[in-house]
Amino acid sequence: MQNTSANPPTSPIILRIKRQDTPDSAPYWQTFTISYRPNMNVTSALQQLQLTGEGVAHEVACLEEICGSCTMLINGQVRQACSTLIDHLRSPIVIEPLSKFPVIRDLIVDRSRMFDNLKRIKAWLPIDGYHDRGPGPKIDPETQDELYNLSRCMTCGCCLEACPQYTKNTKTNAFVGAQIFSQVKYFNLHPTGKIDADERLEAIMSKGGITDCGNAQNCAKVCPKDIPHLDSIGWAGRATTIHALKKFFTK
Repeated sequence: MQNTSANPPTSPIILRIKRQDTPDSAPYWQTFTISYRPNMNVTSALQQLQLTGEGVAHEVACLEEICGSCTMLINGQVRQACSTLIDHLRSPIVIEPLSKFPVIRDLIVDRSRMFDNLKRIKAWLPIDGYHDRGPGPKIDPETQDELYNLSRCMTCGCCLEACPQYTKNTKTNAFVGAQIFSQVKYFNLHPTGKIDADERLEAIMSKGGITDCGNAQNCAKVCPKDIPHLDSIGWAGRATTIHALKKFFTK
């Protein structure tokens, strides 16, 4: 939810940015003032700093809330810089890097842990080769809608930044977060992805998986794509329970 205490039109924009020169150096704060332009977003404000020679390192790619690379803390809330409008923010605008990931420089963080967790659950369809295999399996419209909602995840990290169970712990058994449960559901619902369904369930049954979720529900509140994380968490709990019972009675 964006702050309604907006900057007065045409007034200078004050940016208070938390910076860090290297991964091992201490962070520090720096304040900048830039001129106002209509329809500015936070990304355009940061790019305007580049033009003045006061560049702050940050990630930018799609500029339309698709790639997820520009995730940062803006006035204390995790957001996408490309879709956060300056006119809706209170001045000074406080910009910080994500707190749950190692800082590389300034506003750029290392989110490789998110991608490592996707590897952990085999977040891909197990198909070898690129030759024509004919039409794929049919999927009913209801499942298609559900898969589409889950497929919109852009690995931005918003759900993890807002989650109290997700910490800077980089161990392999650390909590994986809501993003992973939604992706397990996505691939396990897919007719082809079901081939590896049991392996994905085993992955989220281990340490750092579904049993470590505290059900804080912050993930659903901050997701810029409105992915139904709470439904995925509930589904993951039921699916892993059924899987565990099947294993117990088929030993």
